[in-house]
Amino acid sequence: MSSPQPGNILPLILDPRETLFIKPGGELGAPGDPNLVGIIPPVAPGNFGSKAFRKEFNLRYAYVGGAMVGGISSVAMCVALADMGGLGVFGASGLRPAAIEEAIARLRSELPEQTFGSCLIHSPQDPAWEERVAEIYVERGVTLVEASAFMQITPSLVRYRLHGLSTAPDGTVVAPNRVIAKVSRLELAKRFFSPPPPKIVQEALNRGWITEREASLAPLVPVAQDLTAEADSGGHSDFRPALTLWPSAVRLAEECSLRHDYRQPLRVGAAGGLGTPMALLAAQDMGLAYFVTGSINQSCVESGLSEGGRALLAKAGQTDVSQAPAADMFELGSKVQVLKYGTLFAPRALKLAELYRQHASLEDLPAEEARNLEEKIFRKPLSQVWAETREFFAARDQATLEKAEANPKLRMALVFRWYLGQASRWAIAGLADRRTDWSIFCGPSLGAFNEWVAGSFYEDPANRRVADLAGLLLHGAAVMKRLALARDLGLLPDDFHGLIEPLPPEELGNFF
Repeated sequence: MSSPQPGNILPLILDPRETLFIKPGGELGAPGDPNLVGIIPPVAPGNFGSKAFRKEFNLRYAYVGGAMVGGISSVAMCVALADMGGLGVFGASGLRPAAIEEAIARLRSELPEQTFGSCLIHSPQDPAWEERVAEIYVERGVTLVEASAFMQITPSLVRYRLHGLSTAPDGTVVAPNRVIAKVSRLELAKRFFSPPPPKIVQEALNRGWITEREASLAPLVPVAQDLTAEADSGGHSDFRPALTLWPSAVRLAEECSLRHDYRQPLRVGAAGGLGTPMALLAAQDMGLAYFVTGSINQSCVESGLSEGGRALLAKAGQTDVSQAPAADMFELGSKVQVLKYGTLFAPRALKLAELYRQHASLEDLPAEEARNLEEKIFRKPLSQVWAETREFFAARDQATLEKAEANPKLRMALVFRWYLGQASRWAIAGLADRRTDWSIFCGPSLGAFNEWVAGSFYEDPANRRVADLAGLLLHGAAVMKRLALARDLGLLPDDFHGLIEPLPPEELGNFF
């Protein structure tokens, strides 16, 4: 093998498939050379994350496209991720049960042998929806759900998790239904890493949702074997810093595995901030078992978001995000992180939250405030908004409607939630005359991705495909790992920062 000058070794380092035997001065040697000072081994993208995670879900890569509201993480997105060897989770939250059933049927048809998941979001304002969706998953044989926004373990979630529990000949508990929990707080992570609460198990049993046998095996399994530690993300988020949350969650998993003596170790995945190869490598080096992306996927062609929405996302920077009230947990004061660039949704939604805190009813609103809402936000009389809202709940949730008619404060909340919910639908549909009201969940990781690919093939959202973005992050992380090893061997100057260029699809394909 030739011995290139140290400056010429960089192209070889940047190819993660090559094994490099390094001699003094940065020259290349050969196996068995007594003068070797180090070896830079191949770094395969398929080796990132947990081997057990990949095996359990039949994946080539420990890479997950997380669920995004209203079918934004679409059937097409799940299929594309599965075809490249990753895992896609359908965004069922906010959809009618019939639409969820239709999507599951399509996924089963297009992915007969590959794993896919679907979202089960906690719905304290609409528990009937949560119950119905869990029932659909049980009836349709969906064996993986991503549990999002849960503040407590609910009977519906326990019903799903315990359904079909049995024991193997060696006594091992077999759980056909897997849950990937998505949380930002360690106290919630501990609940998911524990067996289901006996009180909730008993409630599920009393409702006929599980059998006596399934209930008896409940103490032997965690609610979730896998848990996604969600840092500063789009949508429901506690805006946690990844560098503190991720390692703390990994440590908690180890503690809970020992405390409960599970036969299979608990696993933690990373989410919230994975927009560049550098971020994915950091998660890998902190011991995360799998990697979940969301915000960057919304800008891809497979996304269920409108073309106009994808165009806005492709121009956003890291600071072009903001907090806004959550439509599904408005009265609780919960926040979501949304796109700020190109839309006025966040300040308008925050105005609604402020008015809700300050006033007891729609009738209590100052005349000027009410007029401003009707002209600039709702674009129709508040009485008409309530009439439409009343019609919706009359068909879907009569109990809530009766409470609202007796409680002016709740009636105001439901009217304000009309705007929060519609704003997301307007963005998905691309309703042009409502562009300034579009609500698009988004975290700063998208801005980091946009900055990295600026001037490249991927700057145009028409060129963004979810499998290509997965490949970019995995390949880039493999190269960054090689660069770190080269730096440790003194092969790179101190001022070399390892900024790698995103490869176009035709070159990227050589590594997968």
